[in-house]
Amino acid sequence: MAMAEVPCLCVSFVVPARRPGTAPRLRGVARPCPNATTAGRGVAAVRAALVAAAATAVEEEDEPAPVEERYALGGACRVLAGMPAPLGATALAGGVNFAVYSGAATAAALCLFTPDDLKANSVTEEVLLDPLINRTGDVWHVFVEGELHDMLYGYRFDGTFAPFCGQHFEFDASNVVVDPYAKAVISRGEYGVPAPGGDCWPQMAGMIPLPYSTFDWQGDLPLRYPQEDLVIYEMHLRGFTKHDSSNVQHPGTFIGAVSKLDYLKELGVNCVELMPCHEFNELEYSTSSSKVNFWGYSTINFFSPMTRYTSGGIKNCGRDAINEFKTFVREAHKRGIEVILDVVFNHTAEGNENGPILSFRGIDNSTYYMLAPKGEFYNYSGCGNTFNCNHPVVREFIVDCLRYWVTEMHVDGFRFDLASIMTRGSSLWDPVNVYGAPIEDDMITTGTPLVTPPLIDMISNDPILGGVKLIAEAWDAGGLYQVGQFPHWNVWSEWNGKYRDIMRQFIKGTDGFSGGFAECLCGSPHLYQAGGRKPWHSINFVCAHDGFTLADLVTYNSKYNLSNGENNKDGENHNLSWNCGEEGEFARLSVKTLRKRQMRNFFVCLMVSQGVPMFYMGDEYGHTKSGNNNTYCHDNYVNYFRWDKKEQSSDLHRFCRLMTKFRKECESLGLEDFPTAERLQWHGHQPGKPNWSETSRFVAFSMKDETKGEIYVAFNTSHLPAVIELPERIGHRWEPVVDTGKPAPYDFLTDDLPDRASTVYQFSHFLNSNLYPMLSYSSVILVSCPDA
Repeated sequence: MAMAEVPCLCVSFVVPARRPGTAPRLRGVARPCPNATTAGRGVAAVRAALVAAAATAVEEEDEPAPVEERYALGGACRVLAGMPAPLGATALAGGVNFAVYSGAATAAALCLFTPDDLKANSVTEEVLLDPLINRTGDVWHVFVEGELHDMLYGYRFDGTFAPFCGQHFEFDASNVVVDPYAKAVISRGEYGVPAPGGDCWPQMAGMIPLPYSTFDWQGDLPLRYPQEDLVIYEMHLRGFTKHDSSNVQHPGTFIGAVSKLDYLKELGVNCVELMPCHEFNELEYSTSSSKVNFWGYSTINFFSPMTRYTSGGIKNCGRDAINEFKTFVREAHKRGIEVILDVVFNHTAEGNENGPILSFRGIDNSTYYMLAPKGEFYNYSGCGNTFNCNHPVVREFIVDCLRYWVTEMHVDGFRFDLASIMTRGSSLWDPVNVYGAPIEDDMITTGTPLVTPPLIDMISNDPILGGVKLIAEAWDAGGLYQVGQFPHWNVWSEWNGKYRDIMRQFIKGTDGFSGGFAECLCGSPHLYQAGGRKPWHSINFVCAHDGFTLADLVTYNSKYNLSNGENNKDGENHNLSWNCGEEGEFARLSVKTLRKRQMRNFFVCLMVSQGVPMFYMGDEYGHTKSGNNNTYCHDNYVNYFRWDKKEQSSDLHRFCRLMTKFRKECESLGLEDFPTAERLQWHGHQPGKPNWSETSRFVAFSMKDETKGEIYVAFNTSHLPAVIELPERIGHRWEPVVDTGKPAPYDFLTDDLPDRASTVYQFSHFLNSNLYPMLSYSSVILVSCPDA
């Protein structure tokens, strides 16, 4: 007989009513348990079964009957009360403890699945939870003895709808929802392939963990680089190796990416920032279009690695997926590369009131989401809902999640998508609940930005998260922009969007940005110094996953997003780009030459600026998305790293690799504090005479360096060439290292370049006079060397 057909009894307990002064009496009430066939039952029938578990008491005069033991899975597993902590499924000696928060539910049931029954959308066994025995406070819990290692689990909940009390719950007793604390989520096994029958949203369930670890970390320890020493590479895990030209055994997976880690090490990268790798549904759009959610900013479960990013998929109940992620981290650390996760705690995949009920909405809607008085969803994320981050339960959940990824998965830090949402007041804001005491004249409403957000406070001061990199995308879709003002406790860094915008403006030759450009080169002290922060609190970038690639930034003046299916209405309209004279990839040779120069100029900016440089996967070889600046929905070559193109564009790749190496060699380009006049001097076309006027398009500086002696860096973003005068250094001469106006390989002069001496000799008549010629739209770096 199949396990789904095994009859069983579940026993709930009823407390008899009692007269004053008498002790309560319990009696067991046995009844058939809803079994695997619940898929065919109506909502009313399932709800009745759940509500029966919380039946009202009746008065008893006789002696109570002994409490009957409960069993599950055909009597193979004894069911006990369990413990309310820790939340989630926890393997213990002799069985598994299940605990889940739901303050609003009046009835709950634990649903167990075999993998085969899950595929058939059928519950293997359902254990009703008695609110008198299996509930402590707002936590439902149960302990199931026995071997459950090859089982999966979820929950059913039921409750009341009481909007007049401010309670807006979305209980559906026919739904089996995913535990927010599940460590792996099992549904479809293959990326982009629907379940049988074309179902893009098949039933999901959580993995039941083992009482022991099956992974060998091989002595792995955190690298703990000082943040000012980082060079960050933003990458999409699937896109990195999915193209055929990657030639890896398991393309598009964590294991496939391991095969290419040596490439990143050679590039000079010592930190990767992975775009979302939590469980999400890439087919969430498939019911209405052919688009794919490629980027992954639509999380289903925050504890689970994306199973379809693994070679094993859902094998071994998702444990193989966990081990593959761990393998990626371990092997990255072996190569000196830290791993930062992009986490999306601003919204989930459940959408608005019309979205699917997958987990949080079916457990306690009013707790996990910001809701208006009538139950509508606030939408500060632009994705339909807003995670209620500063609610006490939710912020504890988020901190638990971060701790798990640090302690169990060994990640080195987090980049928080739309992090400003985490600073907003929760719905049903209550200062007594949050701070323990009322606040005089408290007028905080839902979504109000908080000066000291409880969640940010908890993360910043958590003892386990100490030393972990914390990076905020300091804005949201509701108009809150906090770059330079994000609550930081001196530990939070920020994606510096102002750096991006100023760099783009100055390098393309826009008037009025020379002063702002100089501030950015110094680590943006105008944003961070007054608040007590340092240059490394600024994550400097010119391009990222959303927006133009570096190649498209110098190729297109307008976006071309028609392939997204939104009539070109999606994506940013103000890109601050310049096509260098002609629109599109097909252009005159002179235009293409200028574009190559501009890409190098941007990369020089990144590598000589104080702060932490970050560049996007593929920009090192000039990856193009054909002018599409919002490629969230394309699982194809548009978003794939083109290993064949990298070989074809080896000149740009060489330049980028050498620039990252040069930055690491220069002690002065990764300072712990903002540079001062003791080591930094600004210049114009003449030494010591900078031009900060509105029409200035030339910025230069010299910097004392403990390893190089002194470096000189200049940017000419005018359409006119210039001959600049170099600072005179008695007993030393200036030797050129970088000149983006020169063709490769002379754009970066290395010691092993065969004709390096003759190349430098061509400039000797300039250098002997302390002069150097610069083309329009070019940048140069020279190093001070002792006279021979």
